[in-house]
Amino acid sequence: MDRAQKEQVVEELGQIFESSGVVVVAHYEGMTVAHMQDLRSRMREAGGSVRVAKNKLAKIALEGKACASIADYLTGMTVITYSEDPTAAARIADKYAKDNERFVILGGAMGDTALDPAGVKAVASMPSREELIAQIVSCLGAPASNIAGAIGAPASNIASILTTLEEREAA
Repeated sequence: MDRAQKEQVVEELGQIFESSGVVVVAHYEGMTVAHMQDLRSRMREAGGSVRVAKNKLAKIALEGKACASIADYLTGMTVITYSEDPTAAARIADKYAKDNERFVILGGAMGDTALDPAGVKAVASMPSREELIAQIVSCLGAPASNIAGAIGAPASNIASILTTLEEREAA
């Protein structure tokens, strides 16, 4: 790899570190190509990506970035998983680590917050952005549906009373 290619890799990694909602660093020593392809496809389905890069180039790319604290994790055979969704990469990495003992999560970063392996698991257990939006919408919609039910309740009560009176008169 010549100098220009290294500079391009450092620039790409820098953009990844700046734009990602979460970055997870893991060891992948002993994983087969099939395992790695499986990880990549799972991550792609969730909207994330997997990147293997030289640790030295990744450390250079981390300089001055908010997530620079993950530089300590970049030793040995490391893989970086990342996503714009703040939980997707952590969720897939955590699930994959449970299925494959050769994939060991070292830590990560969420913005400028450093995450240890327990922190990555905590982020993985959080609801996704879409799930949070759905929860907020349901909370906002609940009072409106309760009001509509309360307004409609007297009318339905009157209708049932009138029906009961009609049935008594007919009998």
